[in-house]
Amino acid sequence: MAGPAADVQHAPLEGAARVWGTIALSAATFMNVLDTSIANVSLPAIAGDLGVSPNQGTWVITSFAVANAIAVPLTGWLSQRFGQVRLFIASIILFVITSWLCGLAPNMTVLIALRAAQGFVAGPMIPLSQALLLSSYPKALAGLAMGMWAITTLVAPVTGPLLGGWITDHVNWPWIFFINIPVGIVSVLATWGIYHKRETATHKLPIDKVGLALLVVWVGALQIMLDIGKEHDWFASPIVIALAMTAAVGFAFFLAWELTDLHPVVDLRLFTRRNFWSGTVATAIGYGLFFGNLVLLPLWLQQYMGYTATDSGMILAPVGLFAIILSPIVGKTITHIDPRRFATFAFLVFAVVLWMRSRFNTQADFTTLMIPTLIQGVAMAFFFIPLVTITLSGLPPDRIAAASGLTNFARITAGAFGTSISTTLWESRAALHHAQLAEAVNPGSPAAQAALSGLTAGGLTPAQALAQINRMLDQQAFMLAANDIFYISAVLFLLLIPLVWLSHPFPSHASGGEAAAGAH
Repeated sequence: MAGPAADVQHAPLEGAARVWGTIALSAATFMNVLDTSIANVSLPAIAGDLGVSPNQGTWVITSFAVANAIAVPLTGWLSQRFGQVRLFIASIILFVITSWLCGLAPNMTVLIALRAAQGFVAGPMIPLSQALLLSSYPKALAGLAMGMWAITTLVAPVTGPLLGGWITDHVNWPWIFFINIPVGIVSVLATWGIYHKRETATHKLPIDKVGLALLVVWVGALQIMLDIGKEHDWFASPIVIALAMTAAVGFAFFLAWELTDLHPVVDLRLFTRRNFWSGTVATAIGYGLFFGNLVLLPLWLQQYMGYTATDSGMILAPVGLFAIILSPIVGKTITHIDPRRFATFAFLVFAVVLWMRSRFNTQADFTTLMIPTLIQGVAMAFFFIPLVTITLSGLPPDRIAAASGLTNFARITAGAFGTSISTTLWESRAALHHAQLAEAVNPGSPAAQAALSGLTAGGLTPAQALAQINRMLDQQAFMLAANDIFYISAVLFLLLIPLVWLSHPFPSHASGGEAAAGAH
């Protein structure tokens, strides 16, 4: 595809064109982010329908996230090769096609493969939606543009669990993928109509094929190891050991190659900047903890608390309420208040929320479960914008895109790892708690004998009574295991606070709009 011979600075859009352009770009972003969370509450239904365990079903989430993370660093090269507008529209079209195929998947293996394809083609959508949105507004309104974009990315995770739960309970789970089709079609038509004459210049640049191959190998091997480890008894399995060695060796070669290649697919030299590495590490670990717990909560509610997908979605939905209200305020004040203070506040609130969850029991009612979710929205508002500002502060404009892609890669990958680690720990801790609780069920325990007598008096056979006791032990064991993970996550959020303060302070007049421009 031929493109303009030289870079052209297009004038900002005005009036209705800017409004419709913003809506079209936001719709695509909404659809993309929605797909990272819409499947969370539907996992038990998908797993049951396709005949696998709910924990195997988490691959539906992690396959999308890992493939998405691998594709994001390629956005810069692809957009220069094909043009931002063409790449953005191609990404949406392919996303719609893979969404349709996901809904038609006949088994879990095919669904996971299609989710990986869906995640990969979605990679350029979010960074390019930001780039095109910023080109639509004058520089003085860059902060407003990013504020509106941020609200879209906060509404989608809120809507995802609620919409996914309602569709799963009242229609059928394939429709969590089919709903992308009309949104994608509208977004493609509107984006092409408004932006096709605003195409960016194209250049033939070399692609770092070796770096990309090594990236796919080590990230893929590590993720598969995390996902299958619990089923194969971890390092007692030759398969897990082989995957771990592949990931380690692949990562070592990846580091060596990327630090010496002239056109690396990932610019690792950015990690020589203190603000970049401290902000990126804090963002990745914080997001991994947040997303891992976001997956764990509905699994526990549906498997052991008797909640429907809709009800568990309603408990997760309020997370965005305060985030949507407070994000514009954070965006406006970030240039006047040290962003390290905002990030510290976010981590403290996350820690309080997870500590509250660590005190849940099997008698917790709907309100008790929802209150921490509501408070978590405050943490989300103070999490993303300040950490982006820290991470990208002091970078020259020509490195913002590479820095944004690398930070986004770290964040998405950490979210996938967080999902695998939290579900693995949940199962292993539950097995430990179950064994400890089962020790109390013996002929010498008055409480156990009274419970068995009560159940047999109610008409159950001794075998049925023991099975009922075992189900009660399972419920308590998985509750205690969830408490453990919530508590550990709270402690880890507190330990992230010093990491943020390792970054250098920078002048309060530094442009928050410029930093926000690379937010994804």
